[in-house]
Amino acid sequence: MNRSAIGHGTFGGLLTGIYPALIMGDILKTILMASIGAVVSFCVSLVLGSLTKRKK
Repeated sequence: MNRSAIGHGTFGGLLTGIYPALIMGDILKTILMASIGAVVSFCVSLVLGSLTKRKK
């Protein structure tokens, strides 16, 4: 799997987690949402990578 795809997915997940907290100003919520977003994004990247490997 492409390392840049994992990096982009993780960065997108972090931004998704950080954006709502910037409006509310809650630091702990920011950390929690960014962590969840990063983990979900990483898992989706792994699944999509394994699906594309099967088709080749």
